[in-house]
Amino acid sequence: MIADQAYIHPNARLDKNVTVEPFAYISGDVVIGEGSWIGPNSVIMDGTRIGKNCKVFPGAVISAIPQDLKFGGEETTTEIGDNTIMREGVTINRGTVALGKTVVGNNCLFMANSHIAHDCIVGDNCILVNNVGLAGEVVLGDWVIIGGNSAVHQFTHIGTHAMLSGGTLLRQDAPPFVMVKHYPVSYMGINSVGLGRRGFSKGKISEIHEIYRVIYQNCMNTTQALEYLKANFEATPERDMIIRFIESSERGIIRAAKK
Repeated sequence: MIADQAYIHPNARLDKNVTVEPFAYISGDVVIGEGSWIGPNSVIMDGTRIGKNCKVFPGAVISAIPQDLKFGGEETTTEIGDNTIMREGVTINRGTVALGKTVVGNNCLFMANSHIAHDCIVGDNCILVNNVGLAGEVVLGDWVIIGGNSAVHQFTHIGTHAMLSGGTLLRQDAPPFVMVKHYPVSYMGINSVGLGRRGFSKGKISEIHEIYRVIYQNCMNTTQALEYLKANFEATPERDMIIRFIESSERGIIRAAKK
């Protein structure tokens, strides 16, 4: 259903069964997948690529130009996967020459007034709670949850299955599987409840616990801890994911909470 009061540029490409509510605005360089819903007073700008069965709620603005003074008007995109929900007031900026696109995965939920800046990469099944802000070129793995009123510094990476408590101001990378305490920002254990809900066995959760005990509780620096893990822990996908994440971190990882 396309409301008569909506504006849709003739060059926009909408798949079958797309609903566009009154007073929505859709620019020309836009592709919207089957079964998606574009709510009233939402704005879908040039460069938008929306997948199937997505929902864009009132007041959301998708693929506006970056809030980056270096942006020179280059043609870039915002690419959003299937089954993603963008609630009221969500803003997602398109890319710059840095990456050329802002990318969002499948099955994500962005709650009211959350913001995703230029050239971010957001994995599948991520949740941004109300008023979360991601600065430019932030990378989120799959299954990341960020609590309300949190802000993530430019270039920061957050690993798969990590969870940030509300009000976190994250300036360093958060490794996979961890929970992040908001004040002071620090490691506060692993996301064991979330991992259990996603089918991780008790044995696997215990393995991840032991890995992070080495990293954060054995009085070793990061380099020493990683060498210890390589020498003394069996190679598993989880161990290797954690090691690769930390070794590739350019901002350094969050510290353990001080006792």
